Amino acid sequence: MEHWEYLKPGGLRFVWADEVFRPGTDTFLLSAFPRLRAGMRVCDLGCGTGLLGLILLQREAGITVTGVEIQAEAVRLGERAVLENGLERRLCFRVEDLRTTGLDAGSFDLVVCNPPYYPLGAGELAEDLGRRAARAEVQCTLEDVLRAAARLLRWGGSFCVVHKPERLTDLLCAARGAALEPKRLRFVASLAENGPSLLLLECRRGGKPGLTVEAPLILHNPDGSPSPEVNRIYFRQEEPS
Repeated sequence: MEHWEYLKPGGLRFVWADEVFRPGTDTFLLSAFPRLRAGMRVCDLGCGTGLLGLILLQREAGITVTGVEIQAEAVRLGERAVLENGLERRLCFRVEDLRTTGLDAGSFDLVVCNPPYYPLGAGELAEDLGRRAARAEVQCTLEDVLRAAARLLRWGGSFCVVHKPERLTDLLCAARGAALEPKRLRFVASLAENGPSLLLLECRRGGKPGLTVEAPLILHNPDGSPSPEVNRIYFRQEEPS
């Protein structure tokens, strides 16, 4: 079954299907992490139905986004959302393997990715390909993603990713191995007293060594309600001026 929703009242609409790439908190968190500015050329690797690109455009209408996704069914949904929102000049898709994409090297200012979190053998795989590929590295590895990002970024461009804390060492090592220098790290926790459940990392192509660890992003108040920052990320309240 298909579901159409608004990102915010009067905002962009996105579509998702029960069997293809359900929207998740990690996508919204990643969308708020890059430092966007008008004119940026953005590539979303493994974009699924294009939700991340739509959220980025909701945050900064002056960017352009190219999504790369190997599953044609997901791209078909994303293309319908493009038409629904009149974003033909702002958001496009390529049905390609990110490891062999024909996009020009050095053609993007920002590359983003919400990759599969688990290596093969780390747990039971989902039966359908879409969920299996979204969760586990069955179609590409973490190293594949970072190499693709490094090739697509211009010198000085940024790569932003959401991942699991237990893969932090793998992520940092793979980033440096792809000539992407880790520059900014932020952990995500459900409550202030809890350990992190996710992390957000920004790397820079050609960046100098030096990693800034930012204050953690806390998802919930002590009473279980969403934190003010989460409400802003989900467009439930305006950003502070």
